[in-house]
Amino acid sequence: MVNSRVEAPAVAVMGGGGGAAAGRSCAGCGGRIADRFLLFSMERYWHTRCLKCSCCHAQLGEYSSICYSKGGMILCKNDYIRLFGHSGACSACGQSIPASEMVMRAQGSVYHLKCFTCATCRNRLVPGDRFHYINGTIFCEHDRPGGGLLSGHSAPLQPNGIMSDQKVC
Repeated sequence: MVNSRVEAPAVAVMGGGGGAAAGRSCAGCGGRIADRFLLFSMERYWHTRCLKCSCCHAQLGEYSSICYSKGGMILCKNDYIRLFGHSGACSACGQSIPASEMVMRAQGSVYHLKCFTCATCRNRLVPGDRFHYINGTIFCEHDRPGGGLLSGHSAPLQPNGIMSDQKVC
């Protein structure tokens, strides 16, 4: 079952065609479920063809027994990690990142905008700033350990906005 928590619970596959599934409606299409098998996830029933990732549209009952739910989206593991990082939390403060919040990314880590700061001077880095990511630590171009800006070792800063379900994928 998938909850709106950050954890990765499983999708339950249940026998349909009568019994417990008789008269159930699919949360995806709204149609009656008369299939031999149905899925139970997020406290709702689904046709196996209707439980899909909001981004890549993979059928989650066939793709995996795990799916994620955040910000009103149902996601496969790959899209969840791509959008929210491995934990769904900010790499600096550890707090949850809401699905609608703008984020900064560096080397696979995800940060709140306010948490994307230089480890030395604590200045917040903004889009257009150059920074160095060294052993999981962010430095502005002036505070890079070992001295100045080396060509090819800095990365232009780009925000990764997550504004709504339509703009995420």
